[in-house]
Amino acid sequence: MSQEKGLTRRDFTVASALAMLSGVAITISSSACGGGGSPSAPTPTPAPTPTPAAADKTGVVASNHGHAAVVAAARLTAGQAFSLDIRGDATHPHTVELTGADLTAIAANTRVSKESSTDNSHSHTVTFN
Repeated sequence: MSQEKGLTRRDFTVASALAMLSGVAITISSSACGGGGSPSAPTPTPAPTPTPAAADKTGVVASNHGHAAVVAAARLTAGQAFSLDIRGDATHPHTVELTGADLTAIAANTRVSKESSTDNSHSHTVTFN
């Protein structure tokens, strides 16, 4: 007598499941997920937010004793060379000459260092950004 090895219940179940699934195609549609019957149009991209106006820029005055170096946003936007008064609360004046290129760099957050006028026997280095 020949001995045949029979299928175990597990082998039979796995083979049956594979046979049933071998011809099945699975399709997922948007209506099956609660969506509408037709595809929706893509969401439009919002327009970019405009760049905010430049803010005033404050410089750091070396060896300071009451001076203040602030370039107004309007001056940065205009970009015209001018002489910045940095007197602040000090008892004497100083000025810093800023060119159009300096103002463009300051507005772009690039470091700019300038020497002030010499008044009261001294000057100051003013650094923006």
